[in-house]
Amino acid sequence: MKAFYTDHYVLPLPPGHRFPMEKYSQLRDLVTNLDGVELVEAPAATDTQILYAHDPHYLIKVISGGLSPKEQQEIGFPWSELMVERSRRSAGATVAAAKAALNEGLAANLAGGTHHAYRNMGSGFCVFNDSAIAARVLQKEIHPKLKVAIVDLDVHQGNGTASILQNDASIFTLSIHGENNFPFTKEQSDLDIGLPNGCEDGDYLSALNQGLERLNRFKPDFIIYLAGADPHEGDRLGKLSISKDGMRQRDECVFQYGLDHHIPIAFSMAGGYGREIQSTVDIHFQTIQTALRYQQQFL
Repeated sequence: MKAFYTDHYVLPLPPGHRFPMEKYSQLRDLVTNLDGVELVEAPAATDTQILYAHDPHYLIKVISGGLSPKEQQEIGFPWSELMVERSRRSAGATVAAAKAALNEGLAANLAGGTHHAYRNMGSGFCVFNDSAIAARVLQKEIHPKLKVAIVDLDVHQGNGTASILQNDASIFTLSIHGENNFPFTKEQSDLDIGLPNGCEDGDYLSALNQGLERLNRFKPDFIIYLAGADPHEGDRLGKLSISKDGMRQRDECVFQYGLDHHIPIAFSMAGGYGREIQSTVDIHFQTIQTALRYQQQFL
């Protein structure tokens, strides 16, 4: 199973910054020792690919360093050339994973899930929207009639993704998130399921099954899955109470759905802000291990 990584593009962040940048290299170190996974350096998304989902003026501002202090504050990262390169490669990793999954059933981006980026602005640690870009790349570069579903199980609503794709009937957006969590103004996905604070395994998995049943009517040819670690009970920002075993069952539900319906899946790590960084890395690693089991059944 191919896993695309970009963690060597580490952003220079100020001390005490709350984004857990080091989780990516820790995850790659674990994945390195996993039999059956091939680590591949992510290619950079091209301007053309980024423009399938983003406004040209916004892209120019990002590339040229023309983002205002307010725009940088909204993103949550200071601008630097490294920030641009990392953002390009984070999107490129999901594109590459999507193309690999078409042939191999499942493939991973060891970062990505940057679902708060809008067409014309970044937000919430997200510069380019990798899921929207990858969905459009599949349609532009592989087959124009491909129906793509974005299954977003990060604890925060995929507001940017919903906004970019809101008038696109060929891409189905499903977001299962904490109702009382960031972003506090939600966008409209094709299906939103907002969960109350403290939601536990049973209710969460029931909501997921309900969401996947709705997906049957859309009949996707491809799934992009955001496997956020932040619904976990140990997450600082999650507000839900999903156990580690519940997180594994969640991943199994999605991968089993793909296997049962012969739908390839590209997945990204999305959010994770554990009180202990190790708990987030463990959840992400568990997702990779689970995917590997299913990928071997796809072949």
